[in-house]
Amino acid sequence: MTGPDAPAAETALPVFPDLAGKAVLVTGASTGIGAAAAEGFARSGARVAVHYNSSREQAEAVAGRIRAAGGEAVLVAGDVTQADVPARLIAETVAAFGRLDVLVNNAGGLVERTPITGYSDAFVARVLELNVTQVIAFMREGVKQMTAQGTGSIGGGAIINVSSIAARNGGGNGAVLYAAAKGFISTATRGWAKELARSGIRVNAVSPGVIATPFHERFSTPAQMEAMRASVPMERIGTPQECVGAFLFLASAAASGYVTGQILEVNGGQYMP
Repeated sequence: MTGPDAPAAETALPVFPDLAGKAVLVTGASTGIGAAAAEGFARSGARVAVHYNSSREQAEAVAGRIRAAGGEAVLVAGDVTQADVPARLIAETVAAFGRLDVLVNNAGGLVERTPITGYSDAFVARVLELNVTQVIAFMREGVKQMTAQGTGSIGGGAIINVSSIAARNGGGNGAVLYAAAKGFISTATRGWAKELARSGIRVNAVSPGVIATPFHERFSTPAQMEAMRASVPMERIGTPQECVGAFLFLASAAASGYVTGQILEVNGGQYMP
């Protein structure tokens, strides 16, 4: 396809040679941006732990495509909101690959669109567990592992969190709590980056705009998608593949060894900080 509704070159995806052999864990990697990122890392020669919760078939398909292309992938499963799961998934990644070099905290979700008058205690707890608490746990356990194995001042561990354009604009109708949770991720990413810089661990975030993923298939109507598309200067919705380069850039010490505490916006110009 050509024109505003399609990227110019969907197949021209980047490769970062220094990621070859790196051990990468991508949470929420069965579909959407997480799946694209997992396959992108494998394309650069990284060994990838593909995490899923309920979407085993889709995760197996991601791992299958990685292996078919000559890459190395393992599946790791679990509900990231359960207290013991983050440490277990990191341990399983280390058991498979011997270490953890890159952690991508991609798992998260909107839960549902709800106005403030509909906030139940259970709903608030669920949004925060899914988008904040589990990321904190993965950060804690990932940093423990990276610190224990040694990182060095340059070329050490890289942690990439996933924020959202919603963190900048407060989110759409019924998505304010989700937006606020992603705002926490953006702010904490900057703080963690400062705290961990001397340990050789870089912490950054990718902040997608409106991307065609199962997220919007579930939570956004066609009318809402059209309204969002109309607000994008590039006049189209993004694809998961168009987010891949941001993850690889931030993981690659050769490309971004002096980059930490940054929120990399991928939104077609919809928001320009």
